[in-house]
Amino acid sequence: MRRGKAADARGAPKFVSEALATAVEAGCTGMRILRADSQFYNAGVIAACRRAGARFSITTGMNPSIKRAVLSIPNQAWQKISYPNAVEDPDTGDLISDAEVAEIPAYTAFASRNKSERVTARLIVRRVRDLAKLAVVGEQGELFPVWRYHPFFIDNPAGTLQAEREHRHHAVVEQVIADSKAGALAHPPSGRFHANSAWLILWAMAYNLLRAVGAHTSAFHAKATTATIRAHLVHVPARIARSARRITLHLPHNWPWQQA
Repeated sequence: MRRGKAADARGAPKFVSEALATAVEAGCTGMRILRADSQFYNAGVIAACRRAGARFSITTGMNPSIKRAVLSIPNQAWQKISYPNAVEDPDTGDLISDAEVAEIPAYTAFASRNKSERVTARLIVRRVRDLAKLAVVGEQGELFPVWRYHPFFIDNPAGTLQAEREHRHHAVVEQVIADSKAGALAHPPSGRFHANSAWLILWAMAYNLLRAVGAHTSAFHAKATTATIRAHLVHVPARIARSARRITLHLPHNWPWQQA
C-alpha cells in the first residue's frame, strides 16, 4: 500500500511492534518469533522485538561483516543435513535435498553503531553446493567445492538444526502472497490509500472464506491455491430450482470435478 519508490524496510520497526502486539491480543501466550527476510535485518526491528519480549529469526544476506564471519567457520564445524522432501533454493529456485549447517554462537551485529544498538546473538549459516557451472565434456572437473551461503541471525534457544528447519517455514506466508497477487491485489483499484485499504480488507475476507470452503471440500482443495478453488467451486455454471418446498442444485452434465 506504499508508494512504489518506498524502501522495503520503511516503517518496519513500527510494523513489527504492531504485529507482535496483535499476536498477544489474538491469544498467543507462548514464545513469539519474528521470522523475516534480509530487508528487515536492521537494528530498529530487533530493538522492537526486544521491547515486545519476542525472539527473532532474520535472514542477513552476505554483507562484508557477515561474509568474514562465515568464512571463519572451520570445516569440522559444518553438520550435514538431509531434507526428506526437497526444498527450494532461494537463489536459483532449484530443489535441493542436502546441505550443511554451522553456527557462530556469539556474533555481534551492527558493530559500527552506538554500543546500545549493537546486538549479540547466534548466526546460523546453511550452505549448499554451487552447481551453476558444471564442467562440460572434455573440460577439467571441479578442483574444490564452491559453496553458496544463506546466513540468518537468531536468538531462538532451539538447537541448530531445529532452528534452521523453523527458519524455512516462511514458505507458508509466501503462498498467501502469491495468491493475493494472482487475485484481487494484482491491481488495487484506486489512487487513494483509504479506498485501497478497504479493497485490501475485502480481499482478506474473501481469501479466508475461500480457504474455509477448500478445507471443507477435500484434502486436495484444503491445500490448493485460491485460483484453483475459484475454478473448481466458485466459477461453476449451476442453477438452483425450487419444487415442492425442496431446493435442488443443478450442475453441468460434464462438470470435470463431479466425481471428486
